[in-house]
Amino acid sequence: MKPDIEKLTDIATQVRRDIVRMVHQCQSGHPGGSLGCADYFTALYFHVLKHNPDFNMDGTGEDLFFLSNGHISAAWYSVLARSGYFEIKELSTFRKINSRVQGHPATHDHLPGIRVASGSLGQGLSVAIGAALAKKLNGDDRLVYTLHGDGELQEGQIWEAALFAPHNKVDNLISTIDVNGQQIDGPTDRVLSLGNLHAKWEAFGWDVLETNGNDMEALVATLDLAKSRAFKGKPIMILMHTNMGHGVDFMMGSHKWHGVAPNDEQLAAALAQLTCSTQDY
Repeated sequence: MKPDIEKLTDIATQVRRDIVRMVHQCQSGHPGGSLGCADYFTALYFHVLKHNPDFNMDGTGEDLFFLSNGHISAAWYSVLARSGYFEIKELSTFRKINSRVQGHPATHDHLPGIRVASGSLGQGLSVAIGAALAKKLNGDDRLVYTLHGDGELQEGQIWEAALFAPHNKVDNLISTIDVNGQQIDGPTDRVLSLGNLHAKWEAFGWDVLETNGNDMEALVATLDLAKSRAFKGKPIMILMHTNMGHGVDFMMGSHKWHGVAPNDEQLAAALAQLTCSTQDY
C-alpha cells in the first residue's frame, strides 16, 4: 500500500508532543533520542509492521519489534498507545510509581506491545536473533525488527550477535541503528569512536542500507526496500542518521538533552514548534 507521507509526518509530530509532555510531567526521562526516533516508530507501526494491537506475547503470524535502547521508551509508548495497544490517557502516568509505562520497558506489568524488558544496552540484537530463529523453526514467514543506539555499539555483546546472525543466515531480521552521533557523555566520536559503520557491518556479512531518519519519505522508502531484501541469505542493517532532539530547535544535535526534562517555559516553546492536526492525551 502506498504510504501517506503527510499523514505519517503528522502522527510523528503528535508523537513528539507526547514525548516532551510525558518527560516534562514527571521531570524525568530521555527526550533527545526519543524525539530523534519519532519518525522511525511512526513509520514502523503505521506503515511497515504487520501487527495486532490485540496483543499476543508469542506474535505468531506477526512482525515483531524489539527496542534495545530502552531509555527512548517515551517514543515507543506514544506510538503503541496511538496505534491501539492501550489507552492514550495512560501516557500521563509515565515514570510514576505503579505505572505500566515505566522509564524502561518492562514485562512484569504486562503492558501490551512489550515482549522483553530492555535498557541494559547491548542485549536487544541477541534477543531479536533468537526470535527470528524461532520464527524460522516454526515456519512463520514474518519479520523481526530491532532498534539500537549508536553509543550502544560500544557494548561487546552487539558484535558477538553481529557475527552470529550472518553465519546462521538469519535473513528474516531487519535491524536499525539510530546514528545521531551523541551519547550521555558527549559525542560518540569523542567518547569511543565507532569508525566506518557501513564498512564494519558489511565486513560482518550484513546487507547494509543507509537513510535519513528524519525525512519520512526517505525513511519509509528505505524500510520498504529492506523488506524487499529479506529472506535472501543475509540479515539487514539500516544505518539511520538522525538529529538528537529533532523537531525542537533548542534540543537538536546536543547530547545535553539525552536525559534532561524541559521546564515549564521550555515545554511551552517546544509545543509551539510541534503543530499537528491530532490531539494531545
